[in-house]
Amino acid sequence: MIRQAFLLSVFAASALSAQESSPDTALVRRILAAEDRRDTTDRSLTEGVASRDPRVAQLARRALARIRDPRFTARDSMGALPAPPAYSDPAWRLRYRALATRNADCGAMRAALTDSSWHVRLRAADLAGTACRGDADFTTAMRVWLATSARSTRTRDGAAWQPAAHALVALSRAAPEIARSELPTFVRHDAHWVRVYAARAAAVLADTQSLRALARDHNDNVKEAAIDALARLSAHTDDSLYIAALQATGYQAVRSAALALKGATPTRPMRHAFVTAAQRLRVDSSETSRDARTEVMARIAEMADAQMAAHMATLATDFDCVVAAKAADIATTLGTPTTPECRPVTRELPAAAVRLALGAEVRVRVVMAARSGGGSFVVRLRGDVAPIMAARILALVKSGYYDRQAWHRVEPNFVIQGPSPGDNEYVGHRRFLRDELGTVPHVRGTVGMSTRGHDTGDAQWFVNLKDNLNLGRDYTVFGEIVEGIEVADGVLEGDVIERIEVVSGR
Repeated sequence: MIRQAFLLSVFAASALSAQESSPDTALVRRILAAEDRRDTTDRSLTEGVASRDPRVAQLARRALARIRDPRFTARDSMGALPAPPAYSDPAWRLRYRALATRNADCGAMRAALTDSSWHVRLRAADLAGTACRGDADFTTAMRVWLATSARSTRTRDGAAWQPAAHALVALSRAAPEIARSELPTFVRHDAHWVRVYAARAAAVLADTQSLRALARDHNDNVKEAAIDALARLSAHTDDSLYIAALQATGYQAVRSAALALKGATPTRPMRHAFVTAAQRLRVDSSETSRDARTEVMARIAEMADAQMAAHMATLATDFDCVVAAKAADIATTLGTPTTPECRPVTRELPAAAVRLALGAEVRVRVVMAARSGGGSFVVRLRGDVAPIMAARILALVKSGYYDRQAWHRVEPNFVIQGPSPGDNEYVGHRRFLRDELGTVPHVRGTVGMSTRGHDTGDAQWFVNLKDNLNLGRDYTVFGEIVEGIEVADGVLEGDVIERIEVVSGR
């Protein structure tokens, strides 16, 4: 009996010690949920700050600071976090940077066209247009590139349609007569990536006829590029095209159309088109349509008449508080006093947020499609700085959300960005991801969240290809590359992600 009592006392002491050393996961979950809702009144925050567990107290203090200050200026007081891996620049990036200082030297640009890196070659073509105007050797090289327009696949060190697309724009500056003769083929190209470049070339050539055809394109990225160019070249001559584009499904095209109609003489059909677009976008219920919606509201405010007051009063009830406020202002200005009613979409805290916040390590592998050169790189999620965002990203990865989507933005001396369901920065996940700013710097190899304003994360990644420390003020780091950074360095515009898979810490 004495031995049994002794063992029970040891067990009880061990259990108490384990209880004291184990965080209150239910409290952590409530703290993270309050942070995600931006709710300073939640009791979990005061409970957390008073917790005897330093991890819980730290999470609560950080949550309060983030909620109260969108820029989180007190972040340095939260303590340093582990630094990301350090990576040196590849040699080709130094050559890439050097081109900007030699862009008036056609000979240097021609030499760069045969560089071992396609990033350098494409950059040379982009910079050489004016300097190489009338240069026969440059023109010959670009015509060779034009012949690659039908390529849809590439090797790791090769390129697909990209050389032809860049060559067309370069020739529109260096040899306009050749570009004009080639343009119709590119306007009809199967790949929307190439047709976007056709719109850019048509803009340089001031070819409004081609731009009008592209403004009717079924792809909204092409439509956007054409409308942006037409608005500069023909002003309000093509307002009917812009009105039609307000009904596009892609938010980028709606936004461009609304911008193009700024200052237009309002007509009844135009007013109707704007109200219809505003109503449709509300029904669509995507938070990442905000930029398009606010531009639509700005045009309505410019051209609204008394007959639109009732519509605006109705639109003042919305899931987006910013849009609701704008609609209420318009209705009130039109003589119908309206108070905005904001009904934000609620979201459940991701299941993995707590364990990520408490130190669980999770890695995901980004596998590039074979037709885009193949290869992969591994990203470690930084739950220590952005547990909610990292958990949301993990849930999207597990759902296959990113699979078979492309990197739509490639700036080799800055970032790669994607994926987006619409291959565009204005089309993201339907629900915003909250910022979780911290002390992890935006150094080469870190992965951040794309936004267009505070708390507007659209689930698009950007990979820092160099140190971009200035981004720390506004953008969240939620991951870091730990293997395969050379694959990220080699991504070309339009390269497709075959899949993203969880490789550890499920």
